Amino acid sequence: MNGAGAGAGRRRTVGVLGLTVALAVAACGDGTGGGESRYRAGAESAEDPYFPGPGNGGYDVTSYRLDIDYDHELVGRASIVATATEDLSRFNLDLAGLEATTVTLNGRPASYHQTRTELVVQAEGGLDKGRPFTVEVQYEGVPGTFTDPVLGVGGFFQQATDAVAMGQPVSASAWFPVNDHPSDKATYEIRIAVPEGLGAVSNGVPMEEYTADGWTVRSWSEKSPMASYLAVLSTGNIRVKQSTHRGKPMVLAYAMSVLPGGAAERTLNRTGEIADFLATRFGPYPFDSYGGIVVVDNRINYALETQSRPVYHHNAFSSGENTALVAHEMAHQWFGNSVSLSRWSDIWLNEGFATYAEWLWEEHEGGRTAQQNFARQYAATDWSKPALDPGPENLFSEAVYQRGALAVHALRRTVGDKTFFTILKTWTTERRGGHGTTDDLVALAERVAGKPLRPLFDAWLSGTTAPAKP
Repeated sequence: MNGAGAGAGRRRTVGVLGLTVALAVAACGDGTGGGESRYRAGAESAEDPYFPGPGNGGYDVTSYRLDIDYDHELVGRASIVATATEDLSRFNLDLAGLEATTVTLNGRPASYHQTRTELVVQAEGGLDKGRPFTVEVQYEGVPGTFTDPVLGVGGFFQQATDAVAMGQPVSASAWFPVNDHPSDKATYEIRIAVPEGLGAVSNGVPMEEYTADGWTVRSWSEKSPMASYLAVLSTGNIRVKQSTHRGKPMVLAYAMSVLPGGAAERTLNRTGEIADFLATRFGPYPFDSYGGIVVVDNRINYALETQSRPVYHHNAFSSGENTALVAHEMAHQWFGNSVSLSRWSDIWLNEGFATYAEWLWEEHEGGRTAQQNFARQYAATDWSKPALDPGPENLFSEAVYQRGALAVHALRRTVGDKTFFTILKTWTTERRGGHGTTDDLVALAERVAGKPLRPLFDAWLSGTTAPAKP
């Protein structure tokens, strides 16, 4: 493909959206053999008690293919392959602040309507449970951000020339139609067109890159299942350094104002080394690429473990190198990304293990041992605040991160190092690419250790008084 003739027959003539896209068109129900009365509307959310709006029910997404033109405004085409998990008369996709202009279902025009945050697609004749289908949405608009008074800002951050799409617990619906809940993971192909001279980075393995008709097009492929909040897009005046590590692509990207050779770059240059160390503790690195992105936007005051390519704010390196932060975000590639939560109440499974990875890395670097960090944090912990099911207002609280790490170390002290690291590696191996709950982890730990461990987890994650040190 060379981009010639892009946009023919469309209201807007820009970039990759005019390129031919091969769609996998699958059969849908025709309403026979039982009548349309058996078809029902899919749930309008994932019904997660913490965040009842995002996500949807009635289907499971297999893959997203996104073709995006971005130059302050966004013009996109999303091709979504999914399977109905119930007999559907209609279904929802999350889409916030952008307008759908055309929707097709299995290659045929589909009726639809939009609310502020939802795209509702009618399935004429019904979609049968267990059958795959393809929905394609063309959409456009000026993407924006979500603001929560407790959790902060996420979504699509725009500046003069640079933009980044990121955020937790939701962000994806700010830039493409999606089932925006981590319980529904999928693979991604993302093709981005930006004005010539600018760059574009996303998740996974870098694919084709070319420039034509004043646009630079870059494609990315993430073949490992990914939760939607882990999808990232960074565009603009960015400096991209591409190499390999252990035969896999290593892509590091920096906003142009980030000093070359400075603390941020020196830190991210150790990404492969840190991932290799964590692999000795957690098992093989679970993805086909590595990397990191450093952004400059004062609305972003956090790092995020976007899959295979975490995002860091430049202020995280204002005092010098910060390899502990990279250890934290890289640990999420195992805990949170490869093995994902099904409900946000289990967030400690992500953050407790990532915080514990900081302790392991610090000990590896010759600093405090994990036991010393455990003792310090034990003395400072407010035991009235749980790590498990902390409430949405405490999703990113010290209890989740630090008390979660205390629970991990208490498990290690109780079962011994050999059994402990076997538990971790078994967890990341058996559930690679899927999901896990606290109950699942307890059951696995008891199976590997050969003894009851539920009281230990209950005391360290949810008890209201300090547990006895093991």
